[in-house]
Amino acid sequence: MKNITYFFVGATGIIVTLVYGQSLIVPFIFALLLWFLVRKIRQTLDRVPFIEKHFPSWLKNFIPSLIILTVISLITKILLVNINNLAAHYPKYEANIEMIIQQVNDLLHINIIDNFKTQAAEFNFTKLFSNLLQSLTDLLSNTFMIIIYALFIFLEEGNFAQKLRNAYSDKSRYDKLNHILANIEKSIANYIGIKTLTSLSTGVLSYIALLFIGIDSPLFWAFLIFLLNFIPTIGSIIATLFPTVFCLLQFGDFMPALTVLIIVGAIQLIIGNILEPKIMGNSLNISPLVAITSLLIWGTIWGVTGMLLSIPITVIMVIIFAHFDNTKPIAIMLSEKGTID
Repeated sequence: MKNITYFFVGATGIIVTLVYGQSLIVPFIFALLLWFLVRKIRQTLDRVPFIEKHFPSWLKNFIPSLIILTVISLITKILLVNINNLAAHYPKYEANIEMIIQQVNDLLHINIIDNFKTQAAEFNFTKLFSNLLQSLTDLLSNTFMIIIYALFIFLEEGNFAQKLRNAYSDKSRYDKLNHILANIEKSIANYIGIKTLTSLSTGVLSYIALLFIGIDSPLFWAFLIFLLNFIPTIGSIIATLFPTVFCLLQFGDFMPALTVLIIVGAIQLIIGNILEPKIMGNSLNISPLVAITSLLIWGTIWGVTGMLLSIPITVIMVIIFAHFDNTKPIAIMLSEKGTID
């Protein structure tokens, strides 16, 4: 009974800390992910003998970090322009809503759509894009914190191994902890790398399709598709529905929207369900049920940010649990087939 009480008190304390400490914890997690990604790029650069021999470590950290942050900054500026363009065309979309409602009325011959008409009249498109602008502003404000955290992580990296040796004089304990950290780094780096590659491929192909179809601001929708693909399971569905619904509002016709649904949906299906599993294999070793549960839990705690971070956090938990006898059964239950390395 006492153990159960301690568990619930501890769990409540953790949840409260995660909710109220979001502004500090989330940038730190993104800084860690940035560090993982930069280390992966650095290890790739070290395969070139000239770079490994003549480039100092700080330069190999600085160049990838600068490239990543520059790309993020450019993408954000482009997105702001695209969102403003979409907001400026709002009157045209509003007129098409009336046309769509009439088409559905004529097709179904029912009056239930009148209720939707009332809701559509109250639909505030400008407010929607204002919320998107606010989200991007929040991202920019967090970028400064991410950079500060990442800077200190890189500064700490050089002394971390020696601190670890001094903290754990017992070689077996040191090797075990070092093995856990290496597994976490490998799994997270592989996940970020593969997921970025597949999401980028999905976004680029979707951009080409949306550009030919003629949808407004295709770059914005392509980036949204790229970003939402990091959310497991439901991300690809939402990423397909968003441009489909917008295409319906833009053209006031079902055929272009149906074309977007089929083409973007096919891209998502081929890359997400066929190509990505073959590349990623069983490296994550997470049950699909655990993945969707983790998505819901972290989404409830941190919203969309929690959804984006749900898989990396779950992977870290499984790896850590697998290395301790008391928590190994939990790792087995969280794994895909009940086996852990």
